[in-house]
Amino acid sequence: MSATGELLDGGVRLAIPLILASAGELVSERAGVLNLSVEAMMLTSAFAGAVGAHSSGSAAVGVLCALVAGVLVAVLQAVLSVTLRADQIVTGIAANALALGATTYGSRLYFTGGRTVPGFDRLEIPVLHDIPLLGPALFGQTLLGYLGIAVALAVAVLFSHRTGIGLAISAIGADPTTADRSGLPVAAIRFGAVLLAGATASLAGAHLALADVHAFTDNLTAGAGYLAVVAVIAGRWRAWPTMLACLFFGIAQAMQFAAPSFGLHLPTAVLVMSPYLLAVLAVSGLVGASRAPVALTRPFLREAKAR
Repeated sequence: MSATGELLDGGVRLAIPLILASAGELVSERAGVLNLSVEAMMLTSAFAGAVGAHSSGSAAVGVLCALVAGVLVAVLQAVLSVTLRADQIVTGIAANALALGATTYGSRLYFTGGRTVPGFDRLEIPVLHDIPLLGPALFGQTLLGYLGIAVALAVAVLFSHRTGIGLAISAIGADPTTADRSGLPVAAIRFGAVLLAGATASLAGAHLALADVHAFTDNLTAGAGYLAVVAVIAGRWRAWPTMLACLFFGIAQAMQFAAPSFGLHLPTAVLVMSPYLLAVLAVSGLVGASRAPVALTRPFLREAKAR
């Protein structure tokens, strides 16, 4: 495989967890809930998935454990930010700090000695895998990788084709009061959007632990949840640009390993921090102005009906 092919292959592989997490986060933010706890959901689910897979000897059981753990974090986030109308930024940061501490402690208790866990191997699609450059990158994924691509495409269709639920979510993120007056269950849809974000983030965490390294280490996500949130902002709250932003970040991460093949001998620290530098540029406005949903981060309180 050529150096360019290796870069694309590594970039897509590293972008899959970001694509999965950002797909659910896009839905949540379009509904008006800034879900900063994506990092907590990914990290918790990665740990639970690794523990479940190692204990049972089954990668599928690991994914189920990851989903349960990540959705539980999402329930907590939804109760705090939607039901109790707590500050969405504060609750998200608190959840991330709690998840980092809990999984680090759990990892040192359970994974002492670097236990490996069952995971998913690549499934190459005949003929399509042989397409130059793009074939190995797109058609040599694991089951979780293909699932990630399918979820992202489903979210893209949800909004780009103006489906009923897509319009309802967008209306709630734009003006929840008017949406409520029209009969839409604002709180229920916001709650469901956060749970969806939890489910996709759980799959992203499972991918990191079970499809990439087949193990769990301290802070395995390394800020991937934050990159997923940044991708939504960089993609201007639209599905296709968000996926492109995730791919861009994935390729930036892959460059850490592919740089020598291109004759680039940069300091390791520069390569490691390059995705995050690009993330800062993405949200700084230098790549174009973006317009967030009007009601993003604003708690919804139903108006008292006139007697």
